[in-house]
Amino acid sequence: MRLYSLSVLYKGDPKVHLLKAAYDISTFNFFQRSSVQEFMTFTSQLIVERSALGSRASVKEQEYLCHVYVRNDGLAGVVVADTEYPQRVCFTLLDKVLDEFSRQVSKIDWPSGSPATISYAALDGYLSKYQVRPPWD
Repeated sequence: MRLYSLSVLYKGDPKVHLLKAAYDISTFNFFQRSSVQEFMTFTSQLIVERSALGSRASVKEQEYLCHVYVRNDGLAGVVVADTEYPQRVCFTLLDKVLDEFSRQVSKIDWPSGSPATISYAALDGYLSKYQVRPPWD
C-alpha cells in the first residue's frame, strides 16, 4: 500500500491550477521519475477539472487509484495511491489537508497561486506520515 502524490489545486474559472504538491516517486526507476511525476500532476488537474464542486470521487487511472475531493469554495485535493490503499483513509487525509491549507493560505491567493508562490510546507510530512510501508521494507 503506497501513496504516490498529494496535491492541492484550485478549480477556478476557466481552468484548474496546481497550488502545492508532494510526491513519493522513490519506488520508480530514476529515468522514469520525471515522467511519472508529470503524469500524476496532469491526471490530478484533469480529474479536478471534470469533478463538480462539492464532490468526492475515486477514479482508476492505469494501475493507480486517484481520490479527489473538490470543495464548494473551489479548493481541491487529490491523492494518487495504489489500488490497495484504503479509500476512507485517503478522504480523511484530504479533509485534513484542505482544512489546514484553507486556514494557513489566504483565499485571495488561491486563484493566482502556484507551487512557487504558495507557502505551505505540510504536504511532504502528510505524505510521509500516511505512507504505509510493509514490515520488510
